[in-house]
Amino acid sequence: MDITQVILIQHAEQRQGFAYLDDIDRHDAARLGPVWERLAILLEAHAAAEERYFYPRLLEIGTGGGEQESAASETKDAIKDHNEIRDAVRDAGEQDVGSDEWWDAVVEARKANSDHMAEEEREDLADFRRHADLATRHAIALDFLAFEAEHATGIRTRDRDPDAYVAGHDA
Repeated sequence: MDITQVILIQHAEQRQGFAYLDDIDRHDAARLGPVWERLAILLEAHAAAEERYFYPRLLEIGTGGGEQESAASETKDAIKDHNEIRDAVRDAGEQDVGSDEWWDAVVEARKANSDHMAEEEREDLADFRRHADLATRHAIALDFLAFEAEHATGIRTRDRDPDAYVAGHDA
C-alpha cells in the first residue's frame, strides 16, 4: 500500500462521483441529494486526511515538483485549493438540491477539485514519490485510510490559512 496510489485511486472515485451526478435527472432531488452528500463527505474526508498525514510529510521531505519551487509552495497551493472546494461544497449545501443555484455550486466544486487533482498528481505526488521511501508511503497510507474510515459519516469543515498551515508544519 502506497499513499500516492491511495490518493490516485480516491481521485478516480471523486471523478466518478461527479459523473454519477451527470447521469441523474437534473431535478431529481431524491437521487441527487444522497449521491451528492456521499461525494461531499468523500471530498472533505480526503482533504482532511491529506492535511493531517500527507502534506506535513511532504513539507518535511519534498523539494518541489512540476512548476512549484518548494514543498511549501506546493502545500500552500493545495490548502488554498481545499478551501475553494470546501467553499463550493458549503455553497451547494445552502441551495435546494437540483436547483440551478445548486448545480452552479456543484460545478464550482467540480472545477476546483479537478484543478486541484491535476496539480497534485503532477506536482505533489511526484515530489513525494521521489523523496519518500516505500515504508513511509505505506505507513502514511495506513493512517490516512484509518482516519477516513473513522470519519465516513462526515467531518466538520473549516477553511485553513495556507501560510499558517505551512508555518505550523515547518520542520
